[in-house]
Amino acid sequence: MNRDEVLALFDRQMREGARADGPGARVERVGGVVRQVGGEHGWEGVLWSDLDEATADAAIADQVRYFTALGRAFEWKLYGHDRPDDLAGRLRAAGFAPEPEETLMVAEVRDLPTAVEPPEGVRLRPVTDPAGVDLVTEVHEKAFGTDSSRIRHQLLDQLAGRPDTVAAVVAMAGEVPVSSARMELHPGTDFASLWGGGTVAEWRGRGVYRALVAFRTRIAADHGYRFLQVDASSQSRPILRRLGFEPLATTTPYVYEP
Repeated sequence: MNRDEVLALFDRQMREGARADGPGARVERVGGVVRQVGGEHGWEGVLWSDLDEATADAAIADQVRYFTALGRAFEWKLYGHDRPDDLAGRLRAAGFAPEPEETLMVAEVRDLPTAVEPPEGVRLRPVTDPAGVDLVTEVHEKAFGTDSSRIRHQLLDQLAGRPDTVAAVVAMAGEVPVSSARMELHPGTDFASLWGGGTVAEWRGRGVYRALVAFRTRIAADHGYRFLQVDASSQSRPILRRLGFEPLATTTPYVYEP
């Protein structure tokens, strides 16, 4: 993989040329900024920017005014190669708070395993209805210790309004959900993206996460996608490296609360 070429393709297709990722969401291009307004339950924030030392502060202030007028918190998704070089400091000075840094990792679908081999006693359940969505959010809250109501509403909206652009799966040990994950398919691009992979503590290290990656890879391959992309946490990064994903950039969510 030519990392520079793939990163440039990712920036062009998934950030600068982004499309709304769910029902009710819209993407707007204002000056040097591409932002998404997420509707009732979707993600909201800045996806891409083309700024320099002379334009950055004004662009940041414009986004703060815009989302504050809507009464909504929003995220500026900053990548390590974004310009100007001090954009992170400018965001902090404007009142944004950084969340933990992640790593943008990408792999070619053709190079990834698609044989789904969960550990003994575990079966994978595709998520197609509200009962399955409840299992996804139950696992997410146990694995990450965070409220998952927004993810629940977003996944319900996607399954109801755009089911061809999302795939979710739950790993079940008997009747107990122990891991879950989802994937978003981005029509008109070369990328499908992996999200929300989480496993409850007592089931980590047994191969469940790898099985969920293979399950989603097979779906991406069936739909003709060339790349899988993930914003990897420190926990998932080593597993993804072993599977064949390569790091392309760091990415840090900067969140503004009005």
